[in-house]
Amino acid sequence: MKRLSSYLLTGVVAFAASLLPGGFDATGAAHAQAGRELPDFSDLVERVGPAVVNIRTTELARSRSSGPQMPELDPNDPFYEFFRRFFPPGQMPGEPRGQGPGEPRGQGPGEPRGQSPRSPNAPRQEVPRGVGSGFIISKDGYVMTNHHVVEGADEIYVTLTDKREFKGKLIGSDQRTDVALVKIESSDLPSLKIGDPNRVRVGEWVLAIGSPFGLESTVTAGIVSAKGRETGDYLPFIQTDVAVNPGNSGGPLLNMRGEVIGINSQIYSRTGGFMGISFAIPIDEAQRVADQLRETGRVVRGRIGVGIAEVTKDIAEPLGLDKPTGALVRSVEQGGPADKSGIEVGDIIRKFGDRQIERSSDLPRIVGNTKPNSPVKMEIWRRGAVRNITVTVGEMQPDKTANAGSRSTPTPEKPAVKSNWIGVGVADLSAEQRGELRVKGGVVVEAVEEKGSAGQAGIRAGDVLLQVNNQDIQSAEQFNGVVAKLDRRKTLVMLVRRGEAAQYIPIKP
Repeated sequence: MKRLSSYLLTGVVAFAASLLPGGFDATGAAHAQAGRELPDFSDLVERVGPAVVNIRTTELARSRSSGPQMPELDPNDPFYEFFRRFFPPGQMPGEPRGQGPGEPRGQGPGEPRGQSPRSPNAPRQEVPRGVGSGFIISKDGYVMTNHHVVEGADEIYVTLTDKREFKGKLIGSDQRTDVALVKIESSDLPSLKIGDPNRVRVGEWVLAIGSPFGLESTVTAGIVSAKGRETGDYLPFIQTDVAVNPGNSGGPLLNMRGEVIGINSQIYSRTGGFMGISFAIPIDEAQRVADQLRETGRVVRGRIGVGIAEVTKDIAEPLGLDKPTGALVRSVEQGGPADKSGIEVGDIIRKFGDRQIERSSDLPRIVGNTKPNSPVKMEIWRRGAVRNITVTVGEMQPDKTANAGSRSTPTPEKPAVKSNWIGVGVADLSAEQRGELRVKGGVVVEAVEEKGSAGQAGIRAGDVLLQVNNQDIQSAEQFNGVVAKLDRRKTLVMLVRRGEAAQYIPIKP
């Protein structure tokens, strides 16, 4: 009866559509809809599944037992018999197992003969650390996975779908991109083909294979829900709705051709489990890192020595930019490549080499992929005009711990000053203060009206104001004069130095 109703409904729709002006092939549409079936992943999984591996890691910990800890004592020591009464048979430091009173001679279970569990020479035991996933990228045994899967591991074990297990050797690992390369000793292994993530389209079907919660060879599927999702400095992630859970980390994200397009790396979750959003590292970015790890065991990146921020619409319009693109320079490292090339705080980097900087997060990735010691032409926006500056790219060094004792902006000893219509009172900087801050001009904020426009925008006492709407500030008198002439109905933007960094702050009327 249901089938008959379906046929009748299709016939009615076709008849009604034929009466419409221009006609409509409802029968053809019905056949097309019937042909749009959900994809069958079974053949694909059968073909690529053997190249996906389970990775478990362990750490070596010296075996310890509960109870009082005592130094080693020689049996001939006068205090030996006194202390032995406080320990269980065979547990006295320095006493071999099976030698305690009333205990048969012999070796304790799983313990080398003649060693105490609290002896400094006690064996180190493997303790499980975690479980993750990975995939084979070459027949000679190179395995790609996440850095956080193998970080801190003393031993790495790689298990194939045919239950063969290998001890893996860590070739190299990169924390910034969360990519690691492991080698197992074997040959003629199944491997995955590397795809092109630039061809990925939002809405296409993808699947993940891994070991969520330690459940090996688990397959989940979904679609690409977004591309270029920025969650880190160096990676524009592929966002999917594929179910990815703890243990999937390091496993492949595959397209319908069976090609790896990403490494499943992160999830968005408030519970620790899957909530409909997961992120994969684009395989082209991961492959670049893996190639360097394979060749040298480390990753070399370029750097120019600037701190950057996003250019928002509120900032772009007052500065004369046609759209909010580029990377705003908030700070310049003294003596760094950018400093030597003449980059200044407040510049907006719009182009690096032949690459446009659409978002501030583009710059670290593009610079990082540039070979150190290479001269590169940059296009910047400075005080309402385009300038070209050539910078020689340096090499990025390992991260340094931030200096918690960085100096704060000194406030000159001046009497109280009057606030202007935006609600700030400013004073001149001394020559000594300008030298210390490495600025050519600027004024220091001494008073801020809490309910004024500047105070609401986040201006604080102690801030140094360097520019107002692209105009350099040299003195408090000049600053007040510039502000007085501004249109009070329009948003203005100020370049503000705070601590070691600077930022543009829009002030709305």
